[in-house]
Amino acid sequence: MSDSFKTSDKPGPATMLGRRHFLARMSGLGLGAIALSSLLEGSAQAAETSATGGLPDLPHFAPRAKRVIYLFQSGGPSQIDLFDHKPGLAERFGKELPDSIRRGQRLTGMTSRQESFPVAPSLFKFARHGTCGAWVSELLPHTAKVVDELCFIKSMHTEAINHDPAVTFFQTGAQLAGRPSIGSWLSYGLGSENQNLPAFVVMISQGINDQPLYDRLWGSGFLPTQHQGVKFRSVGDPVLYLSNPAGFDGTARREMLDDLAKLNELKLAETGDPEIATRIAQYEMAYRMQSSVPELIDVSDEPEHVFELYGPHARKPGTFAANCLLARRLAERGVRFIQLFHRGWDQHTILPTNIVKQCDDSDQASAALITDLKQRGLLDDTLVIWGGEFGRTVYCQGTLTHEDYGRDHHPRCFTIWLAGGGIRPATSHGETDDFSYNIAAGAVHVHDLHATILHLLGIDHTRLTFKFQGRHYRLTDVHGELVEKVLS
Repeated sequence: MSDSFKTSDKPGPATMLGRRHFLARMSGLGLGAIALSSLLEGSAQAAETSATGGLPDLPHFAPRAKRVIYLFQSGGPSQIDLFDHKPGLAERFGKELPDSIRRGQRLTGMTSRQESFPVAPSLFKFARHGTCGAWVSELLPHTAKVVDELCFIKSMHTEAINHDPAVTFFQTGAQLAGRPSIGSWLSYGLGSENQNLPAFVVMISQGINDQPLYDRLWGSGFLPTQHQGVKFRSVGDPVLYLSNPAGFDGTARREMLDDLAKLNELKLAETGDPEIATRIAQYEMAYRMQSSVPELIDVSDEPEHVFELYGPHARKPGTFAANCLLARRLAERGVRFIQLFHRGWDQHTILPTNIVKQCDDSDQASAALITDLKQRGLLDDTLVIWGGEFGRTVYCQGTLTHEDYGRDHHPRCFTIWLAGGGIRPATSHGETDDFSYNIAAGAVHVHDLHATILHLLGIDHTRLTFKFQGRHYRLTDVHGELVEKVLS
């Protein structure tokens, strides 16, 4: 056994590198001259076309998708007002939700003291669209045009009933913070297709005040920190500290990085700490991103019809529309996992007014992304996901009128949609009861969704694990079943 694999006999930090860390370092994640040689001498063409990093035994089987774009709608979109058409509720307006439906299920602190739970039918009209005849609300006219590319899952459910644990659950497979995010798992397992850009990129729609989003949601948890998501900003440098300081040119930066790498290599040889190898790789990635990121975010080469496709806000940095356009550009460049967070769906009150604004912000761009990817031949190997952390209740929170209502959090059943990358288009999976309160058929849990996402990327979710504190962890914990009916 080599010295780097055993506890040192010398005084100082005790180190022990696992097999995975060693293989990762030897495959280009940053060990000394090998890593630097690969990073500095690899041609741009090779960087665009060949995968780097990842585990040697992945993928487990032929993938249907190479990358993921996750349009996370933070706050909990109301399935009753968007996708889960319940025409029978109209005649139940204001009537008490039957106890036989509610079944004593858990309530949030915001409605647990309500003396009444009146049924609030949607104010919005629904119609069938596409050859598949999917029901879609009038709030989403653009999404309605692409339903034949979508697979709706109307039977999602989760145990989490409050925002932070619910969002954390969808991002990491656990309600408690500290686990690696799904993008980090994919970066760790599959590596990157582009040496010049991160494997995992995050963008947040700006100008919307709602539930907070924490950096740990795209963190790497106990995985090497190289695999954490990189958040792109809409103001100033897209990535902090990417630009050279005043009076410091590219040549000087290169010399500084070379000298710093030598110092880090000495420390790495002394301690064997894999985080030092990560640091070397991150510095080199930042250097490469100085040229790749400005080219990425410069959309001046996009033709006018593309901006018209994504909508009137597509030219404004930080909007959901602009981020969707950047997501397509990232997908073209081989970024493995692209996550957009769009807040504002937490509509406990005045839902009919606020949900209109949310849909105006997000509908056209979401549909445009599907259309754009398909036109460019990218949809076949790009998995697109749209959905939030839970749904909304059929009963009204607060005062119910014929013009206004609010809805509380509802984890028992809600709707998401998937497209591309091995998903069966023009389909709907799962059913809810007449109140959109309980699942009637085809239940899909968060772990089931994660298992299915990994499967589409060629990964058996039970085999992508990482040993931490004596236990082998995985994204799906000890649960998760493949949802075969949504696969093409």
